Amino acid sequence: MQWQEKMLGIFEHFVRFTPEARTDLAVRWRKSVSLKRNDFLIRHGQIETSLFFIESGALRLFYPHKDEEICVGFAYDGNLICSYPSFILNKPSDYAIQALRTTKASFIQKNEFYQLFESHPCIERAWRMLQEQALVGKIERETEMLTFTPEERFQRLMKRSPHLLQIIPKKYIASYLRMSPETLSRMKY
Repeated sequence: MQWQEKMLGIFEHFVRFTPEARTDLAVRWRKSVSLKRNDFLIRHGQIETSLFFIESGALRLFYPHKDEEICVGFAYDGNLICSYPSFILNKPSDYAIQALRTTKASFIQKNEFYQLFESHPCIERAWRMLQEQALVGKIERETEMLTFTPEERFQRLMKRSPHLLQIIPKKYIASYLRMSPETLSRMKY
């Protein structure tokens, strides 16, 4: 399956597109980003102007804080990613997005993406539903971080995304779960 079909599938999971909407969305994505391990998709302080679809590879989204980097999310094959607050508010990003291995991504410029909303309300509706889904996920994550033990957080992550242990280095999973790598290594999985 081509990357465009996978990308369209993310949006059409919620809303059925017209053939014109499918074509208009697909042709506006650029296929030009190749990252090597440790390259940045966006750095802290840059303004995010694009939405990315990960064709292959893996990335981490992290917040630099004092002398540590707090991992707040991951993206891998078939995911959309951007520094969302920067993308929406057009302000410098508080986050950085870094490749964890060789990564290929396609992107659409924010202004082109939003222009599609005028001619294709189905695209705007699908985007709103994707945002709602992401918000629910963030609320669930915040609840987990505030109320569950490290072991419970790990078990819930493994139930949701067991494949992460295969594609994401354990030190970043530990950071995401807000525990030490040593604590993570002691857990049974």
